[in-house]
Amino acid sequence: MSKKVGGFLYWTPRLLSVLMLIFLSIFSLDVISEGRSFVEILTGLFMHNIPVLILTAVLIISWKYEIVGGIAFLLAGLFFMARTLFSPGANVLWSLPIAAPLMLIGILFFINWFGKKQKDTAES
Repeated sequence: MSKKVGGFLYWTPRLLSVLMLIFLSIFSLDVISEGRSFVEILTGLFMHNIPVLILTAVLIISWKYEIVGGIAFLLAGLFFMARTLFSPGANVLWSLPIAAPLMLIGILFFINWFGKKQKDTAES
């Protein structure tokens, strides 16, 4: 694998993860409204951002161990799709703007892990 492709595969899932976490955290801003106390807003922000906090911890671990990111982000996307699928009156296509990028990030982490594993095998 060339150095350019290796660098691209290394940074792409990490950058996409950060962008996805920012995107997901934007949805929590709906708790900020007039008439709510500071504690209510803070509690709402925390509750809405629990998935973001979990995925942030996964990203930190995945920075070194790509297999963790591959598994976790792929499962997060699949979980979100399944959850939407079993919601009454929901359409599975509604989950794609969130689930598809999560699964893409997971696949990219897997590709990076597999490439690194191949490189390590070739060197030994």
